[in-house]
Amino acid sequence: MSEKYRVLNHTVTMSRREFAKAAAAGSIVVLAPGCETVSQAFTPSRDQMAQLAGSAWTDLKSKQPTTNDTRYTSRVQRVMPKIITAAGESPAGWEVEVFASKDLNAFALPGGKIGFYTGILDIMENDAQIATVMGHEVAHVKFNHAGQRYGRTAAAQAGLGVAQVALGDGQGSQVALQALGLGAQYGVILPFSRQHELEADQYGLRFMHRAGYDVDQAVRFWERMSAQKSGEPPEILATHPNDATRIARLKQEIAVLKGGA
Repeated sequence: MSEKYRVLNHTVTMSRREFAKAAAAGSIVVLAPGCETVSQAFTPSRDQMAQLAGSAWTDLKSKQPTTNDTRYTSRVQRVMPKIITAAGESPAGWEVEVFASKDLNAFALPGGKIGFYTGILDIMENDAQIATVMGHEVAHVKFNHAGQRYGRTAAAQAGLGVAQVALGDGQGSQVALQALGLGAQYGVILPFSRQHELEADQYGLRFMHRAGYDVDQAVRFWERMSAQKSGEPPEILATHPNDATRIARLKQEIAVLKGGA
């Protein structure tokens, strides 16, 4: 028996068994651009995610204190236009805020919203290290990782019998907020998958290189971040790649960039 499933702005007709199989595959596999998967069918566009992110950004700023301390704000405002331009975007369409928190974190949301925490800026020694993180976060937005994460989750839910998961309904909105990387109280920044994190590292490094920053500072920054940790779970149990994997990949990409490739 075939059933109709609402997938964003499209209707897909297939048997429940076929849909469940496709959803399961789509939840763990991402193919190259141009290939069709069920998760891609569920993936919102950057514009759709930006609309949701705009509301979340406003809400976040009402819940989390920001700072106007120029020791922090001048640094991120100096780096932002260079990284955004290097990513092929217009700085005029982006904004950055510094949140007063000791958390070692930063994030970017679709629609051009960047947040840095004072805690992470406190351990950054120079603009190149800020560019390391900013390039990474901008890459998440550039490649619509939030939308892809939403697509995987929605496809998996549909495979379990949830016939409609849309951005506008309550359940869909919760999935979308998680896809944006925002915890339930917006005080927790959720990591992306290991694949997305490594892709963001790679392209973030390219952005900072195009912007004229010293790419070796990316390794220096992640070494400093690693030193802040008392320990981490085995990589297979973690969402983020472990520090050794991340640093090794960065060194490989730096060698490529310095080789002129």
